[in-house]
Amino acid sequence: MISPGRALRLTIFVDDTDTWHHRPLYSEIVHRAHAAGLAGASVFHGVEGFGATSVVHTTRLLSMTDDLPVIIVIIDTEERIRGFLPRLDDLLTESLAVLDEVEVVRPRGGRAK
Repeated sequence: MISPGRALRLTIFVDDTDTWHHRPLYSEIVHRAHAAGLAGASVFHGVEGFGATSVVHTTRLLSMTDDLPVIIVIIDTEERIRGFLPRLDDLLTESLAVLDEVEVVRPRGGRAK
């Protein structure tokens, strides 16, 4: 669990078709974050977007694309996030990753007792 106060948010942008050893890239990133003991990771599937290719991908019915944006968000202390970044070096060869400072105001607790 992360405490209230300053933290870093790592946001990684990938395509849903990106893979790592026949596994979705976003899944590999989440499992590496879990193995590293980070506070948490969430994956969000986009409905429309474009990136370096400037081609717009969308879920609209007439667009038959399966190359939609996926965003992985990980929040933890600055030390833990920066320590985790080298574990992604082999994965993020064509992905965008950004860091920004955030303030945790109400951390999610563990299971109710």
